[in-house]
Amino acid sequence: MARERINRKTAYHHGDLRRTLVLAARRLIETKGPAHLSLRGAARLAGVSAAAPYRHFADKSALLAAVLQEGFAQLAKELAGARARAKGPVPALVAVGNQYVRFAEANTSVYRLMFGPTLDKAQHPELQAAGLSALGELLGAVTVCHEAGLLEKNVEVHELALGGWALCHGLASLHVDGALGQTLPVDVHAVGDTLIHFMLNGALKSSRR
Repeated sequence: MARERINRKTAYHHGDLRRTLVLAARRLIETKGPAHLSLRGAARLAGVSAAAPYRHFADKSALLAAVLQEGFAQLAKELAGARARAKGPVPALVAVGNQYVRFAEANTSVYRLMFGPTLDKAQHPELQAAGLSALGELLGAVTVCHEAGLLEKNVEVHELALGGWALCHGLASLHVDGALGQTLPVDVHAVGDTLIHFMLNGALKSSRR
């Protein structure tokens, strides 16, 4: 999505001005940083008038919310794809965790904003819903393991999902912030596999470990 071409000539004619502006805003965030995001800047990059963004966005916060909403939609799609390609409930859960880290690696600027305090997400219900949908893929992967009878009886699905999210988010954040490369010369995806399996060892029935 981040590299999707901005088609300035058809922005008005095909009714996709909103989409064009979201792409432009994301391009600004990725190339210049979030501090440089503005409605005027997005309009300039999209090749439309400075007044055009106000047809779809009340202010910069609304534009940023739309960018982050698309980020979560992209994350959800990638996590769902990782689940679908995996062969079995446990491999699917591991795949979701590693895909989370890959998303952060490939979309670092937007990833930081998606989970950062820059925007009050409570003021943007559609953004919140998109975030829940993305994290729902992780919860879904854990739920499938539970429904398949792979988890110990005392394991609570939501707690395991939260633990998995915390693990993957922490690993992803360390990775994109460069902390791993400076302190531990490791393959982040191999480490992801190992850490997720460590976590699952306490949750899976002994016959499934």
